[in-house]
Amino acid sequence: MSSAPLPASIDDTAAALRAQGYVAQRALATATFLALRLQRPLFLEGEPGTGKTEIAKTLAAMLGRPLIRLQCYEGLDLAGAAYEWNYARQMLEIKLAEGQASREELSRDLFAPRFLIKRALLQAIDPANAVAPVLLIDELDRADEPFEAFLLEVLSDFQITIPELGLVKALTPPIVVITSNRTREIHDAVKRRCLYHWVDFPDAATELEILRLRVPEAPAALARQIVAFIQGLRRLDLYKLPGVAETIEWSRALLELNALVLDPATLHDTLGVLLKYQDDIARVQGSEAARLLEQLRVVEGG
Repeated sequence: MSSAPLPASIDDTAAALRAQGYVAQRALATATFLALRLQRPLFLEGEPGTGKTEIAKTLAAMLGRPLIRLQCYEGLDLAGAAYEWNYARQMLEIKLAEGQASREELSRDLFAPRFLIKRALLQAIDPANAVAPVLLIDELDRADEPFEAFLLEVLSDFQITIPELGLVKALTPPIVVITSNRTREIHDAVKRRCLYHWVDFPDAATELEILRLRVPEAPAALARQIVAFIQGLRRLDLYKLPGVAETIEWSRALLELNALVLDPATLHDTLGVLLKYQDDIARVQGSEAARLLEQLRVVEGG
């Protein structure tokens, strides 16, 4: 796979992202540009559904590089994130070598690279990579705090020390994007090794631009109503505010229903596309939904 050159400026970065369907506000485009140029990990924090994960996918497509994703979860450890030894194959090797090799030779051979199972982190810094990949460490806040300590070597020097083999270091550093939904605080030691950016919900104009790019078949009037309604929802005290991903998904759902405008019946039937908690749905249904729809009519009429 041949990779594309890095963008030469912030404007070039924003334009290249937009060409892939990702609308980045200038602060995010600046952080992305600097992360690429300085070869520093990009740490993106914010509410779910604000496009943090998507930017890693977009960078991979934009630069023509493979995407390696490490999805974090509670209990994630070295074996799941970096590497582990193929014990079944090692045991088979022991049985096959019985009586044919000395104990010292067998011990040395058992930890040869062919027995190593490479996970996401080791794949990303493998010196054999023809092209440095994009490494997405997604939802780091889901992993346990001790896992962050292991990440420090990877983020600082793009290397991993394997006791049985020695140091594995990237010839060309991967592009690293780390995301967090801030369900817990990430340790300062991790953040210091990264360029940090808080990804907020987009304003109405930006969200409308995103919608026109991602769902171009949506009628202009419906797209405006969708964005205005969701912007209104985000001003409510809901447990889980709808993100841009929900905006796009709801738009596509409304198109499948042949909706041309938002009306109370369609809204009632499709709130589950936008909101994922019953308490939020119950709060919005009825008077809140009617109030938001009335505001739309007033704005459009005015």
